[in-house]
Amino acid sequence: MPTFTAPDRTELAYHVRGEGAPLVVLPGGPMRASGYLGDLGGLAGHRRLVLLDLRGTGESAVPADPATYRCDRLVDDVEALRAHLGLAHMDVLGHSAGGSLAMLYAARYPARLGRLVLVTATPWALGMPATGEDRLAAARLRAGEPWFEEAFPAFEAWVAGKGDFDPAFASFFYGRWDETAKDHDARADEQFNDEAADMYGSEGAYDPPATRTALARLDSPVLVLAGELDGGPRPELARRSSEVFPNAEFAVQPGAGHYPWLDDPEWFVRRAVAFLDADEVSLPSAE
Repeated sequence: MPTFTAPDRTELAYHVRGEGAPLVVLPGGPMRASGYLGDLGGLAGHRRLVLLDLRGTGESAVPADPATYRCDRLVDDVEALRAHLGLAHMDVLGHSAGGSLAMLYAARYPARLGRLVLVTATPWALGMPATGEDRLAAARLRAGEPWFEEAFPAFEAWVAGKGDFDPAFASFFYGRWDETAKDHDARADEQFNDEAADMYGSEGAYDPPATRTALARLDSPVLVLAGELDGGPRPELARRSSEVFPNAEFAVQPGAGHYPWLDDPEWFVRRAVAFLDADEVSLPSAE
């Protein structure tokens, strides 16, 4: 398992899957170990995935200062990984909460970014959170599912802040609540760092006006991919977030939830590869 040292001397780990041009992958959660990403539905067959375990998760060390779990502080770790890999530019994929980290990285280090893929990315960094009504509207799309009647009341209570997160409604986060999804969800508890998750988006983590201004000047191509059945973000919110970027593509994966590479791996990989392997664009100097 390869490691590198962050600017504050915290030892961080990453996992490499596949061959080919590198694609640095930033996990969501927030603060979930990268193992939940697997090989992204077979994307490792086309790209060398470099999956970062954010500090305090997976095989990465716990930092001395918990304040460094904040999303804007994690940008330094991403840049340290790029330098460690010896890449002048790097393609980046951010999933869910990792999408906000990817946006902050793009805003701070535009000259180091190749292509950016935002997968069901929560656009907190843009000041565009998913609302409770967004989540409930998406959940109601599942009314025909056999598990809906039992799961929805607990989900509604959680969205309203009247109940804790309950594994009983995990099905709302997947397009297909099959054995693959159930196994994926069963490993979630051991993959999260709850203390770090609480700090990730804490006060000062985001400056939406500054981030929007910086991203409006971004030359890099961006793919914003939403799941048709996802509630955070719903496709409309993801579409609006894509409008921040001057060179963005927007796509909705049919029948997908928050983990689209599980719901239809072939569709997900085909769309991601079509974007990543598109004709090269002229990148700004990294100097």
